Amino acid sequence: MKYRGHLENISQNCLIGAVNAENDQINSVQNQLVPSEFGSVPSVAAYYRSKGLKWVVIGDHNYGEGSSREHAALEPRFLGGLAVIVRSFARIHETNLKKQGMLALTFVNEKDYDRVKGTDRVTIKGLESFAPGKNFELEVKHLDGSVEVSLSFFAFQTFSL
Repeated sequence: MKYRGHLENISQNCLIGAVNAENDQINSVQNQLVPSEFGSVPSVAAYYRSKGLKWVVIGDHNYGEGSSREHAALEPRFLGGLAVIVRSFARIHETNLKKQGMLALTFVNEKDYDRVKGTDRVTIKGLESFAPGKNFELEVKHLDGSVEVSLSFFAFQTFSL
């Protein structure tokens, strides 16, 4: 409780229990700006934030299950996250993300989750025409330089506040 209300400290818990699908390790992600470095999710996210780089979470089914509700949405936003793109959300978590200004998106084709790797750079296309019910495109640039445009479309639901 000593850090209650202290977002900088609370954010040190951001996704620390998540398993990285690339290396099967908990709380270990590759820093794309320093490819030889792996670090904790909060430290890599804070590094990106310090460089002005937005980042996204690519998640599996039932993303946000067991999360600490508001904190789980506040933390990625505070650390510079832009969107959470998943196969499916746990009940309520999608709404909590939206309330914090995060894009909460789901894969239209769930199999596309397997096509995005931890070393990929992604660009969300269609943000300039953002509207409820409108899908986005995802451009994925792989480590080898190849690019997949329109790899996935994302469904954005209306806010259910």
